[in-house]
Order: sequence, then structure tokens, then C-alpha cells
Amino acid sequence: MQGYTLFGTQLNPQLVYYPIKDLRLEAGVFLWKDFGNPQLKQVRPTFRATWTKGNQQFIFGNIRPHLNHNYIEPLFDFERVMLKPLEEGLQYRLNSKRVSLDAWVDWLRQEYPGVAYQEQIAGGLTSSFRITSDQSPVQVSIPFEFTARHAGGQIDTLHAPIQTLFNYASGVVARLPLNGRVMHAVRLNAYGLLFDDHSMGNYRLPFQNGNAFYLNGTLETRYADLMLSYWQGHQFYAPLGGKYYQSVAAREGTPGYTDPNRKLLMVRLLRDFRVADAAAVTVRVEPVYDFNRKLLDFSFGVYFNFRQEWLLGNVGQRVRVGH
Repeated sequence: MQGYTLFGTQLNPQLVYYPIKDLRLEAGVFLWKDFGNPQLKQVRPTFRATWTKGNQQFIFGNIRPHLNHNYIEPLFDFERVMLKPLEEGLQYRLNSKRVSLDAWVDWLRQEYPGVAYQEQIAGGLTSSFRITSDQSPVQVSIPFEFTARHAGGQIDTLHAPIQTLFNYASGVVARLPLNGRVMHAVRLNAYGLLFDDHSMGNYRLPFQNGNAFYLNGTLETRYADLMLSYWQGHQFYAPLGGKYYQSVAAREGTPGYTDPNRKLLMVRLLRDFRVADAAAVTVRVEPVYDFNRKLLDFSFGVYFNFRQEWLLGNVGQRVRVGH
């Protein structure tokens, strides 16, 4: 994989309206401008309808994307925040005392009669079940994650074979609060992952199935979070996942390159600097060591995030839910 730089701004101003207290309607425009390019990369309308019922939400239109799904990075690339900022489809979210669930469908590309490309759909779910009580000194939960990506259709002129790729992940997550002035908590996460190509014999990839092991240890401190990660993958491929973890070269890499048994050691330094109630600066420093190639690489990111709502009016003094 070759190095590259992402540098620019993305804006999504919106107007919000509550026709009833449980239904939130949002409409706006998304603007994407890369530095060093005088043209806007994207200008797109956005629309979201969110119906909230207790601890459940049903979302139609521009769903809550990328980081809101809470995937591990091998299944869902962190850089999708910048490279695929909008997701359009349906979403169901549940957040109860012990269970959290996010099920979603993202329609990546619509197909029309006579076009020379396939329709593309992605979807999946993330869930977590807490098995310990509120009084337990260690909080332990069991996660399950799934992604699917499909390319196909019957009305295009491409006549390419259908491709359907599945990924699964599950394991255990534990967090021990330290309650210190500097040391806040320790987290340990262990995941087993699977890759399965369900393309009905019309395989485009060099591997049809694979597996992986992903181990994380995180120290939460007053100043930053320090994470140590180990990855070992065998013929693993996740089309939505982080590029470092794949046994098949990314689009930015060497065409046709494969690494059937991939072993990585990563250190992440993560820090959020709060600028104001609605603004924060996030810093990520991530050196990565590739055991097979005996190569040390790194990535570095600085992100400024601003999210603010201003009440322009409240017709009928309605109560609002579902922010």
C-alpha cells in the first residue's frame, strides 16, 4: 500500500424540524473541499428522518454513518469518516441497559437500465451484550459484528459476475476502571474474525475465505489513550475494513499483491482536545510494524470537529426527542 494524504474540509449545514415530538426531520447540503483543489469534490443534498421510540430509533435517508456503527477497524475503516462521509439507506438502533444494536443498509450505487456498472449495496450490524452487573469491578461484554457488500444487478450492460462478501467478528471486551487522577481505566479486547466470499462460484478475489485474530490493550489516562494492538490474519479480506489489515492489496497498493499470512503490531496514541462544548480537536499517531516485510510505517492525523444546533423557533412549544 502506497502512502497518501487527506487534507481538506467537509461541511453539512442542516435545518431540523419536529412535526411531532418523536419524529425528527433534517435537510441540508453536504460540501466537500480538498485543499490544493480549487473545485468542490462533492456537493450533495442530505435528508434524514429519525423516529425515536423509547430506547429505539428508526432512521431513513442519510443514516448515522461510519464511527456511529462502532465497528472494529479491520471491519470498518476509520478513514471512511473522510472518504465515505455519507451513507444512504435504512438504520435501526437499540440502546438498552445491557444491549446495544445497530443494523443498517447503505445503498452505495443505484443501477439504471443500460448503464455500464453494477449496483452496489453494503450493510451489516454491530451489537454488544453486557454480561456483568453495574456493581461489578470489571465491565465485561460480548460483541458481535457483521458486514456484507454486494455488487450485482440485472439491467446493466456490464454482465459481470455477482460478488457478495461477508465478514464476521466476535470476542470479548473488558474494562477495569482505575479511578486515578492520571490513570482512568484499562481496556482489553480480543476478537476472532472471518471472511467468506459468497459469489456463487464467480470469484474475483484470490481467496474465498479467511480468518484473523485481533487483540487490543488500551490504557486510558488523563492526557491521552495509549493502545497496543496485534493483528494476525490468514487470507483475510474485508472490503469495508482498514487497508492495513487486508491480505489483498488496496486500490492505493500494488495491483495483484497478496499477503496470505499478515502479522502487524500497532501502537496508537489518541487524544481529544476540547475547544468548546461544540468543538474538539482529535489527534491520532499510529506507528505500524509489519513482521513479514520487517517494515515500520506510520500514520498521523489531526481532525477538527464542530457540531452545534441553534433553536430558530419552537412552534407550539413541542417537546423534542431523538437528537
